[in-house]
Amino acid sequence: MDTATRIARTIAAEIGARPDQVSAAVGLLDEGATVPFVARYRKEVTGGLDDTQLRKLADRLVYLREMEARRAAILDSIRGQDKLTDDLAAQIARAETKAELEDIYLPYKPKRRTKAMIARENGLAPLAEGILADRRAEPEALAAGFVTEAVPTVKDALTGARDILAEGLTENAALLGDLRAFLHRTAKVTAKVVAGQEEKGAKFSDYFEHSEDWATIPSHRALALLRASNEGVVTLDIQPDEAGAERAVAMVAAVFDARTQAPGDVWLRGVAGWTWRVKLSLSMMLDLMGEMRAKAQEEAIAVFSRNLKDLLLAAPAGAKATLGLDPGIRTGVKAAVVDATGKLLATDTLYPFQPKNDLRGAQAAIIRLIAAHGVDLIAIGNGTASRETEKLVAETLKLLPAGVRAPVKVVVSEAGASVYSASELAAREFPDLDVSLRGAVSIARRLQDPLAELVKIEPKSIGVGQYQHDVDQSKLGRALEGVVEDAVNAVGVDLNTASAPLLAHVSGLGPGLAEAIVAHRDANGAFRSRKALLKVARLGPRAFEQCAGFLRIRDGDEPLDASSVHPEAYDVARRIVKACGRDIRALMGDGAALKRLNPADFVDASFGLPTVRDILAELEKPGRDPRPSFVTASFADGIEDIKDLRPGMQLEGTVTNVAAFGAFVDIGVHQDGLVHVSQLADRFVKDPHEVVKAGDVVKVRVTEVDIPRKRIGLTMRKDGGTSAREDRAARAPQGGPKPKGPMSSAPKSAPKGGDTGSFGAALLDAMKRR
Repeated sequence: MDTATRIARTIAAEIGARPDQVSAAVGLLDEGATVPFVARYRKEVTGGLDDTQLRKLADRLVYLREMEARRAAILDSIRGQDKLTDDLAAQIARAETKAELEDIYLPYKPKRRTKAMIARENGLAPLAEGILADRRAEPEALAAGFVTEAVPTVKDALTGARDILAEGLTENAALLGDLRAFLHRTAKVTAKVVAGQEEKGAKFSDYFEHSEDWATIPSHRALALLRASNEGVVTLDIQPDEAGAERAVAMVAAVFDARTQAPGDVWLRGVAGWTWRVKLSLSMMLDLMGEMRAKAQEEAIAVFSRNLKDLLLAAPAGAKATLGLDPGIRTGVKAAVVDATGKLLATDTLYPFQPKNDLRGAQAAIIRLIAAHGVDLIAIGNGTASRETEKLVAETLKLLPAGVRAPVKVVVSEAGASVYSASELAAREFPDLDVSLRGAVSIARRLQDPLAELVKIEPKSIGVGQYQHDVDQSKLGRALEGVVEDAVNAVGVDLNTASAPLLAHVSGLGPGLAEAIVAHRDANGAFRSRKALLKVARLGPRAFEQCAGFLRIRDGDEPLDASSVHPEAYDVARRIVKACGRDIRALMGDGAALKRLNPADFVDASFGLPTVRDILAELEKPGRDPRPSFVTASFADGIEDIKDLRPGMQLEGTVTNVAAFGAFVDIGVHQDGLVHVSQLADRFVKDPHEVVKAGDVVKVRVTEVDIPRKRIGLTMRKDGGTSAREDRAARAPQGGPKPKGPMSSAPKSAPKGGDTGSFGAALLDAMKRR
């Protein structure tokens, strides 16, 4: 079987597709096609693989190609040693993981001079073979015949024989595979506090004496343990329990078939025990530690990716004049008004709080900005002084003169706004504007269109991750970039209003071409058609093919340019229009007329049924936005601080982040409350994303309030839920360690730092599910 076929079969089994579908997709990706383009416009070629399948395909393709390259290198190395047999070649061909390949290669891998090599040079290989051959003989008696100047004592001879046999055990691929599988089932992750680190590592107190199964440890707890270990607070070990260790030694001894009480068997069991303790247990622990880290990182990246997708695809408030307020106390509330297109109109700084307490001046400024610019929306950042600022706005709106329509006030996440404010992009966009005021502009724009504004911020700075700084940053970056690309292309981009950062994420473009498009637009005016893109410097036919379908032109020369119908399929769309006997502009949006058509009638040699159906759906709702309708949470009056909360209160809030253990909800008191996974619904919930996503407006009930630690427990269960302490007690394994502390919440500063895990491992582990 050739390499490409092997890879296609492997990926097909993993993504639930046929090998020919995978091969077709690989061919397109290798030619430079993007995942969004292939998913949307090459369904006939791939048999309808969606973007999720294609993303996994692309990721696995890299791993498997690396593995195939390594497989070839190993074969070449062994062949060069003239040691490659048919059986060995077949064994290498069957290996399914990099670890399995390396196990097979160990005996043939060039290595430094080892103790076993020295023992062989000293003529001790026959001694090892003699002990294996004659179990009845005393090993000491056999060793006496190998004492030489280089091997001065019987003990030295037996030590050399042991080294030779131990090396054989550590290079036995079958044994390593069996041990690894055994440890996957039985190993325990154990943490113990380092003496003297109790105070320094108080946030990791739940792990000072902790043990649980390696196979089932949740990703957030694994990352917390790894962080505690890296900070020197705990020692971390992964081993089987005492009975498991005895079983592991027995598995090693089984290689020798050492089962009797004969002197040779007794000695060989000793070699097996020594090899396990000194050699194999350490290497296996490192392997398991690496696997645990990799698995936890993969899950953490998946959580971040899902949260980011939900945030990017949150409902836009729309093209309306918006006043953005970046709350602050001592430094003042920064205000910025943008028009319906996001253009900055005015700025101001208000000082309604201490030390100036200029309440009347702040109210007058807000009223002036609303009246002067026809403000429809007020976006209030959810950081420090958010509730105080919201209260200020609510009282100010009551003072509006008759005839002035009161804008709608909305509290929005300001995570990443400070990062944008200090960025080179913001400096180019607003060179003369103070950094602090740029944040208010970003807050206003992200209410109008979260996607268009958030693409200006590095995804890792948006703050919807879980232990994001503990994961492989390159893998995280690639995953998040894929999420942004998919989100941007799923929504589509207005070619004549989009910023360069937004255009840069369109299929087939990038920062360079995006800047070229904006420069061409500034120099020549709005694009009248998609075809005009070909006049942009350096934008050739290949880039046009990839990007055209995702770019929209409203009121242009070609009505279809406002839809997601690709220019290559315009002829099909026109045949559909002709069949209806209507003008294309009149037909677009007429679902009744389009539903009367049979899609199969428009299939031709170039475009199959999937494409025709997509065209009909697009003609029915041209340029539709897949994002939900805009809704906001209403915070309860008088509930502005954690001290105002009481168990049993019914509140409304917005989901700000979803982790493996539950969801954080902004209820307007400066700290997000936590709805533990057990409190999300009146049923068992395995994955919180089954129930909520970032941006959802939810109704919650307060179950716990811990003012000193600023932690809030919430429930969404209709039966009223239980307190976190009661739930943990019910779920805790008998005899297992009991989690400490109540349910927790993320302080508002946590999302800004972009690391939900930074507020302590104790927080995360306090939400153990079992």
